[in-house]
Amino acid sequence: MRSWFRGSGASNNSKLSLASNVHPNSNQAPDSLEVEESDLQDAMEAANLIINDDIESAEEQLRARTDSSSFHLLGLGVAIFMRSILGSEKDVMAEAASRLAECESRSWSDMKKAQKQADGGGGGWFRGSGDVTGQAPANGSQIYPAGSEFQLVNAEAQLMGAILSVMHESLTEGIKGFYKLRKAFIALDAIMQAEERALAAHKSTKTPKRDSVPNVDVEKAMAAKEHLESGGDLESLDSQGDDEKTQYPATDRGYLKRANSKSAPSSILEKEFADLDLNAAPISAPDSRTGTPESEKLRDPSRITPFEQGGPDSSIFTHPVDIFVHSGANMCFGVLLLIISMVPPAFSKLLYIIGFKGDRDRGVQMLWQSTRFNNINAGVAGLMLLAYYNGILAFSDILPSEKDVRELADENEMVGYPGEHCSALLQSMRSQYPESRMWKIEEARVLANARRVPEAIELLKSNSDSKMRQVTALNTFEMSLNALFMMDWVTMRDGFLRCIELNDWSHGMYYYFAGVAEIEMYRDAMQAGDETEAKKHKKAAVGHFQKCPAASGKKKFLAKQMPFEVFALRKIQKWEERAKEYGVDLADAVSISPAQEMTYLWSGSKRMNVEMLEQGLKCLSLERWTGGKENVEKWRVVPDEAASQADVEAAILSCLGRYEEAREKLKPFLDQDRTQFKGATKDDYSLPCAHYEMAVVAWRQASDPKSWPAEAEEVDGYRLKKIEECQEYLDHVKTWEAFVLDARIGMRVQTGTDSIAWLKKKKNWA
Repeated sequence: MRSWFRGSGASNNSKLSLASNVHPNSNQAPDSLEVEESDLQDAMEAANLIINDDIESAEEQLRARTDSSSFHLLGLGVAIFMRSILGSEKDVMAEAASRLAECESRSWSDMKKAQKQADGGGGGWFRGSGDVTGQAPANGSQIYPAGSEFQLVNAEAQLMGAILSVMHESLTEGIKGFYKLRKAFIALDAIMQAEERALAAHKSTKTPKRDSVPNVDVEKAMAAKEHLESGGDLESLDSQGDDEKTQYPATDRGYLKRANSKSAPSSILEKEFADLDLNAAPISAPDSRTGTPESEKLRDPSRITPFEQGGPDSSIFTHPVDIFVHSGANMCFGVLLLIISMVPPAFSKLLYIIGFKGDRDRGVQMLWQSTRFNNINAGVAGLMLLAYYNGILAFSDILPSEKDVRELADENEMVGYPGEHCSALLQSMRSQYPESRMWKIEEARVLANARRVPEAIELLKSNSDSKMRQVTALNTFEMSLNALFMMDWVTMRDGFLRCIELNDWSHGMYYYFAGVAEIEMYRDAMQAGDETEAKKHKKAAVGHFQKCPAASGKKKFLAKQMPFEVFALRKIQKWEERAKEYGVDLADAVSISPAQEMTYLWSGSKRMNVEMLEQGLKCLSLERWTGGKENVEKWRVVPDEAASQADVEAAILSCLGRYEEAREKLKPFLDQDRTQFKGATKDDYSLPCAHYEMAVVAWRQASDPKSWPAEAEEVDGYRLKKIEECQEYLDHVKTWEAFVLDARIGMRVQTGTDSIAWLKKKKNWA
C-alpha cells in the first residue's frame, strides 16, 4: 500500500490552505457538512502528491494545517506510514504509529459527533441510511448513516497501525496488531452492511432501465497487451486516447456480501469483539441504473473495470462522501481479504483463533470494484491489484492456460493472470500520476512477465531518479532480481549492494545475493582460464558471505527472522563446515549454482526466454563446481543438494516443454526418507519442492495441447488424469511439516489448488 488518498483531478502544484476555506467571505458559520467536504477534498489534494512521488511536499502541506481534520490527520499518517513501510526505519515507524493513533482518536470523536448531530441530535450509527432513489438529502450522504466517513477513516488508521504492529519485532506487539485488524474488519463490515441495506431498499423501490457502458478492459486492454508485447511501451499508449469504446449490456452478476453475515449492533466498536462468521455468502445485486450527467463527471469511462457488472452501478454513488466511503470500504476490505488469504501457514492458526478468514477471489473483486472511481481509493486498489498480479500471481506456476480461459471463462470473469487488463489499468494509473516511478516498476514487471527481461532491466535503469528513496530502493531491488534471471552478474551485484545503502530491510539477504553474483563470476573466470579475475571474484564472494551473519536478524516478522535470511545463513554455515572438513576455500565449497537456486526460489524461470533457460541449464553444469573432481563426486550425491539440483533443473526443463526429462530428474527423490533432509544446514525445502515440481509438470502436460493424445475423444480423460495427479502431489506438499521458505511455496500450492478447482468446475469434472 503506497497511499490511501488521491485527489480527483487535482493539480500536483495546488497550494493547500492553512485552515478550512469554506465560505471565506461569509459572516455566517459554514455548514458543518460543507466544511467536511472541503476538508476531504483538501486532504485528497495533498495526498495526491504522495502517490505522485512528492511525499515531502505532501507532508509539508498537511503539517501546515492549523485546524487539521480527521482527513488531514489520516493523510499525514499515510505519508509517514508509507515511508516507514518502504524503508522499514524504526524511528519513522514510531512516528507513523503515533500519528495513526492520533487519527484513530480524532476520527472516533468526529464519528460520535456526527451521529449526535444527525436527526437533531438523536439516532445511532445505524439510524438509517439516506435515499438512493436519486433525491439526495441536502449536503448529506445519499446512502450511508451519519459518521460513516469517519468510521472509514478510523478503520483505515487501525489497518495501517495493525500492519506496523505486525511488522514489529515483538511478538506481543504483533498480536496487538492482529486485534487491530479485527477491529478494522468489524468497522468495515458495519459500513458494508449499511450500504447493503440501502442498496437493497433502492432495488425494491426502483427498477431502472438497463443501459450499456463502455468496456475498455476488453478491446482496449487487448490492444494494450499486443502493443506492449510487440515492443511498444506505455508512453505511446498514453497518447492514444479513449476515443474507441466497445459497448456491452449491463447484467446482474451479484454483489459480494460483507464478511460478517450477522447483524451488527449499534455503536459497534464500543462492543467487545463479537464472533465473526467470515464465510462470505453472495447476494443479489441492485440493478444497474442509467447514470446522470453529474455522476458521469465523477468517473472516467476508462476506469470501468472487468468487474463493472459484478457490483453496484457506480452511478448510484454521486455524493462525494458516498464515493469516498464506497470506494474506500471496498479497497480496505479487499486489501484485508487478499492479504489474509496469503498469510503463511505458521500464522494461520493465530488468525483462526482471532476470527480471521481470507478470501482471495472476493478480495480481488472488491479491489476491482474500487477501481471504478477516479480517486485515491481507486489508485490504491489499482496498485494493490498490480502488485498482486505482477508480483505474486505472475510467479505462480499452476494457472489456467490462455486456451482454457478463452474457452471456459464466463464473460468478464477474471481468471489466472489477466495480462491485458493489468496493462490497461497500468496505462490509466500512469496517465493520472505521470511523476510517479511506481508505475514504471509495474511496467517493468509486465515486460518481465512477457519474458522480455532485458527490456525490463533497461526500463528500471532509467527509473532510478525518484524523489522518494524508498521507491528508488524498490526499483533497484526489482532491477537486481531481473539481472539475476538474466545472469547479468555485474548488474545483479551492484544493484543488491546499492540496496544496502537505500534501505534497512534485509542487509543479510542483500550481501548473500552479492556474494552469489561473485561466485558465478568466479566460476566464469575459472572456465575461461583467467586466474587474475578468478582470484578477485573469489575474494569478493567470501567477503560478502562473511558480512552476511552480522547483517542478518535485524528485521523480524512477529519476532521471527526473515525466511530468506535464515536460508542464506544455513547455506553459508554449510559451506563453512564443508570447507573445514574437506580443506578447501569457502568459495570452492559451494556446489549447486547458488544463482540458479535463487532464481528457482524466486520463480525466475517464468520470466526467462528460451535462450536464458538454456543458459541456466549450462550454469547448473557440475563442470563449473570448483571444489575438485573427487569432492564434486561426493557432494553431488548428498541427498538434499542432489534434490535441490533436480528441482532447479526440472523447473527449467518444464518451462522448455521437456516434461518427461523433468519428471525423470525428480522421480528418484519422491520416496526418499525425510529424515535425510532434516538438520541445521540441510536444504529442507528440496524434498517438498520435488513433489511440487511433479505437480507443475502434470499440470503443464494437462494444459499443453502438444502433450495431448491424438484422438480427440481421449483428450479429456488424459487431462483429468493429469490434473488428479497434480492435485495428489500438491496435497503432499500441503501436509508437509514446516520448512524454510514454506510460506513462499505454500502460496504457489494454494494458487495451484484454486486453479485445479476452477478447471474441474468448468469441465464438470468436480
